[in-house]
Amino acid sequence: MKAPIPTVVTLVLATLVWSCAPQREIAPSRPNAAVEQDLLDLSRQKWLWMADKDVDALGALFHADARFVHMGGTWGTARELEIIETGSIHYMQADVHEAVVETFGDTAVVWNRITLLAEVRGTEVTNPFTVTEVYQREGGAWTLLALTFSSIRDGHEIEP
Repeated sequence: MKAPIPTVVTLVLATLVWSCAPQREIAPSRPNAAVEQDLLDLSRQKWLWMADKDVDALGALFHADARFVHMGGTWGTARELEIIETGSIHYMQADVHEAVVETFGDTAVVWNRITLLAEVRGTEVTNPFTVTEVYQREGGAWTLLALTFSSIRDGHEIEP
């Protein structure tokens, strides 16, 4: 069965327009030094706000629809802020051993290899993690979209 002529012409024109349109670069790139430092500073500040249970500062940083992946579950911003505020998880100290930043246009990924000292439901624990943080630049400011804790073994490194 042959496609009607108008359909074929429409497909050809749409393909031609799409192929001639400027393509947005989305491949990972090393950010310039200032952007990289801003993101590293923001990430470190986030750990301090978490340790201080500063849910106002964290609420401004976290996107309303952000997702948080922990060893015990995955939830959204409202639940994460509640957990921090009530101390269900008290992020007491995050020692950052290594960090790598990559940007994808207005999106950035920060990988931190950390040792986290936390109190979880009344029990003090220390765990090594690689934490993946995804940020998006909105109106000149970075907003956290996702934060994932991945349990790691000895000798784990983050490749730049």
